[in-house]
Amino acid sequence: MFKALVTYTKYVDALNRLVGKFAMYLMFVMMFILLYASFSRSLLNSPVVWAVELAQFTMAAYYLLGGGYSVILRGHVRMDVLYSTWTPKTRAIIDAFTSFFLLFYLGMLLYGGISSTAYSLEYGQKNYSAWAPPLSPIKIIMVVGIVLMVLQCVSRLIKDISKAMGVDMLKTYGDVMP
Repeated sequence: MFKALVTYTKYVDALNRLVGKFAMYLMFVMMFILLYASFSRSLLNSPVVWAVELAQFTMAAYYLLGGGYSVILRGHVRMDVLYSTWTPKTRAIIDAFTSFFLLFYLGMLLYGGISSTAYSLEYGQKNYSAWAPPLSPIKIIMVVGIVLMVLQCVSRLIKDISKAMGVDMLKTYGDVMP
């Protein structure tokens, strides 16, 4: 049983690292889009209507797909007033407890995201703008990003529970801990 949990954390961590490192490059894509828009408007005197919206979609994909990787790095905001004074075991207990609230929140986001994506696919929803792009691609990316974050939060929960129980997964089962 414990080996299955270790395998789960190993593969989910690897998947989110891969997706997160890919998502980091989306920032360069967004910068290229905005530079092209600026170049086109100022030097070619031919503004493009799609650039700002495409940059927004790229930015949304960046932070949605990078959420799981941010959990691996523990890059999310936390109140460090008390947290830094606690022992690692106490931190793991508190992190495991608060993970249930995060998983509930992500579950609600996933429910809404799936519903919104289904609506977008069924009715061919488009954005209300001059470019009017379809919204289903970014909504699909949203659902994928939320699923990856749920999987990573479960992985983090497994690690926190094992740490709270006094089991060091890293020493016992190899390099699976970030």
